[in-house]
Amino acid sequence: MGSPALRPALLLPPLLLLLLLRVPPSRGFPGSGESPLEDDEVGYSHTRYEDTPWCSPIKVKYGDVYCRAPPGGYYKTALGTRCDIRCRKGYELHGSSQLVCQSNKRWSDKVICKQKRCPTLAMPANGGFKCVDGAYFNSRCEYYCSPGYTLKGERTVTCMDNKAWSGQPASCVDMEPPRIKCPSVKERIAEPNKLTVRVSWETPEGRDTADGILTDVILKGLPPGSNFPEGDHKIQYTVYDRAENKGVCKFRVKVRVRRCGKLNAPENGYMKCSSDGDNYGATCEFSCIGGYELQGSPARVCQSNLAWSGTEPTCAAMNVNVGVRTAAALLDQFYEKRRLLIVSTPTARNLLYRLQLGMLQQAQCGLDLRHITVVELVGVFPTLIGRIGAKIMPPALALQLRLLLRIPLYSFSMVLVDKHGMDKERYVSLVMPVALFNLIDTFPLRKEEMVLQAEMGQTCNT
Repeated sequence: MGSPALRPALLLPPLLLLLLLRVPPSRGFPGSGESPLEDDEVGYSHTRYEDTPWCSPIKVKYGDVYCRAPPGGYYKTALGTRCDIRCRKGYELHGSSQLVCQSNKRWSDKVICKQKRCPTLAMPANGGFKCVDGAYFNSRCEYYCSPGYTLKGERTVTCMDNKAWSGQPASCVDMEPPRIKCPSVKERIAEPNKLTVRVSWETPEGRDTADGILTDVILKGLPPGSNFPEGDHKIQYTVYDRAENKGVCKFRVKVRVRRCGKLNAPENGYMKCSSDGDNYGATCEFSCIGGYELQGSPARVCQSNLAWSGTEPTCAAMNVNVGVRTAAALLDQFYEKRRLLIVSTPTARNLLYRLQLGMLQQAQCGLDLRHITVVELVGVFPTLIGRIGAKIMPPALALQLRLLLRIPLYSFSMVLVDKHGMDKERYVSLVMPVALFNLIDTFPLRKEEMVLQAEMGQTCNT
């Protein structure tokens, strides 16, 4: 007989014994199979269950699994089971969206849910961006710009489920105008005897807050170092950066002229002033028309206290003193005041004398306009008579005048003496007044007189 330990086994039914002998010795229960999920890093489970008929259970990280058992089946991992794989929001499926448990005890594909990723953002020129989680789904990126630049576009963008950013890429643009600072308002007083003053300042420099590159500074108005006339002058500087932003600064130059107040020409006289006629440092000179002499100050100056120097001038009718002792003293009375035309004749009946005197009387306006005084010397000493207008000079004084000027005693002659006492021309025959006037009009002093008389409107038809 056999061993007692084996005896119960021999009593088993033959069919059951056959099934026991076909059980795999090392792989567990039938149908357990191998999982298509390799490791937990890609979302698969390696856990083995004793009751798993075929394939391993599916676990997808960041995804959901929906399985359907085959018709008539109970297990959702058995042969023919179909599983739909869906990734959660922000993740996308890599692999088949449906897995089938196959006869080789493996699922039909390997799957994984990977986080969605948006395109890498371009770095804006003159700026940058910072992101919470790179370019992955739901990451927020915030743009920033370098100093001097302004953000154009959306400041913050988010990576969305459609793998696109929520806004357009931003850019950094230079929209800030360059800075330029002008000097403060400058007030100046005109220089003495001038209506202008020289004003200087440092040319302002522009500063760009972006790249620091500027165009040249453009000036509108007079440049520094110019002579500015009286009034209010606007100065403007303009500068541009490379983005054509414009920076402007302005200031004013105010020039004031200190004035004493206008003077008037004396009656029967002239006035000639320098500069503007009443500004600080201006000088006004006075003179009188023919037959009048100046009394008072011949020139007055506008002083720093804005008062005129000297006294007010007047023009009084010239009073010739014929009681002087010498011919030189007589001539001194006319120095720089009058010109003299001395007409000498040995007798009043002289025809040339009478004709010449008649022509001069008809040209009296021309004589006065040219400041000419006619002096008559008639006769021979001791019956010699000297006459200046209505005044009669002593015979001795008349004789001295003839001798001083070397005038012939016994013939008709004329001598023209200028305002400086110089013998300018001599005549021994008749001379037409127009020829005499033409000569006098060439004298230097006469040219100045003509300008003044034209300003005063004094003219003659002769």
